[in-house]
Amino acid sequence: MVSKGPRPSPEFSVSGRISKPVHQVFEAVADPKELSGYFTTGGAKGRLETGATVTWDFHDFPGAFPVHVVEVVQDEKIVLRWGAADGDDEAGNYETTVTMTFAGLEDGRTLVTIHEGGWRDNAAAQKASYGNCEGWTGMLCAMKAYVEHGINLRSGFYK
Repeated sequence: MVSKGPRPSPEFSVSGRISKPVHQVFEAVADPKELSGYFTTGGAKGRLETGATVTWDFHDFPGAFPVHVVEVVQDEKIVLRWGAADGDDEAGNYETTVTMTFAGLEDGRTLVTIHEGGWRDNAAAQKASYGNCEGWTGMLCAMKAYVEHGINLRSGFYK
């Protein structure tokens, strides 16, 4: 008999390359005006700085979400914590951790990697992690279109 042992908690990483310098791509996330231009369809309030709590609002998930900024290393990394939103009220409220890294590539592009983890090991958390993986992938696509071409892919997409 093979022992299964504990299952790992859901987590994921997504990444994409943006054809702009690392500083410009980093600012597209850290600056609330820029972030509101392609991702937070209801608006972002507050610059992402270590120790800050900012709010992000999305038309597809109405209501402003508090986002706790754990760490910011200019042009390199942003670490955030926010509500898991897995719908499992019995488990109580908890947060997941999102780590975004920005790496300048030799060809002048920027590799952005987003990792999110910290969900509980249950079906509701697994489902929520899939939804967030989809959301972060969409964010990277929208950021690429916005930063490279000034196009807001999410405008009118949800409402």
